[in-house]
Amino acid sequence: MKLGLSAGYSPAKLYLPIQQVLEAERLGFDSVWTAEAYGSDSVSPAAWILAQTTRIKVGTAIMQMPARTPTCAAMTALTLGELSGGRFILGLGPSGPGVIEGWYGVPFGRPMTRTREYISIIRKLIERKEPLTHEGYHYQIPYRGDDATGLARPLKSILHAEHPLRIYTAAVTPNGVTCAAELADGFFPIWMNPERFDVFEPWLKEGFAAAGHDKGLDRFDVAPLVQVSMGPELEQCRRSVKERMALYIGGMGPREKNFYNSYTRRLGYDEEAQLIQDLYLSGQKDAAANAVPDSLVDECSLVGPAGHIREQLAAWKEAGRKQQVGTMLISGASSEALELLAEELL
Repeated sequence: MKLGLSAGYSPAKLYLPIQQVLEAERLGFDSVWTAEAYGSDSVSPAAWILAQTTRIKVGTAIMQMPARTPTCAAMTALTLGELSGGRFILGLGPSGPGVIEGWYGVPFGRPMTRTREYISIIRKLIERKEPLTHEGYHYQIPYRGDDATGLARPLKSILHAEHPLRIYTAAVTPNGVTCAAELADGFFPIWMNPERFDVFEPWLKEGFAAAGHDKGLDRFDVAPLVQVSMGPELEQCRRSVKERMALYIGGMGPREKNFYNSYTRRLGYDEEAQLIQDLYLSGQKDAAANAVPDSLVDECSLVGPAGHIREQLAAWKEAGRKQQVGTMLISGASSEALELLAEELL
């Protein structure tokens, strides 16, 4: 099993944990991942990291698809990939309607349709078998709308890629997981219980079957985000994870369309997910965090003293042996925790 480092996106004052990235590279981590919401972008930090490292792969988790046309994303990915000797990984996701329509000012549309079209266009552009054309719901290339000039013509990328580009997608819904398994090289669950692979297995199998060519877990990376909070006080370490989980389970989307709430229910926490959402949406954020079960935190993250974390790692190691987890994307870990993880897993 591989280790990745989540660099996240910057807070109010621009910040990139470059020293931690360099430490992760020294320890043997396979990858580091940048992110974007509605402040710092994911591409600029990825380029910055690639320029200051020599071995570690750098990916976006995620690059928000509606923020860029597919050809723009492909040009960016190709450029970073070629400049870095093939170390760039393109991680994509639809984000949510609150950000896409509220920040970018474009329609959220059909996320699965967009994902299919986006990846198809990128792969066609990279392959350069013929001039790029696409006729879809979200994208038409060349553009032939009512306001078109009529002067467009299909084009081929000037740049010839010498290195393969790996594409990951963010997904937790059944349709999203199926789409990822069919079209992508890996996917990011927001969090994961390594002993509950059954939550994803049917949808992965469906996607692999649709892809054909004997695609399976040996050629697909399940890469969950794993929060790490190491310290002497177990309850204190759990607290920061609970606050983040409460945000997603309770407030990341409207009551009737919160994908993370539905995912938590599929993990076996139906009543708890309902309570967390009720509390969070009523403004009781601390109470919502308190309502996140200790067991959910312990199943999906690494918390507490070093000994407790080593015990938790047993389930992750077993999932790695079964190829049910390919990469753990570590978030929030101290330097000491990174060293422990490298010692135990690499």
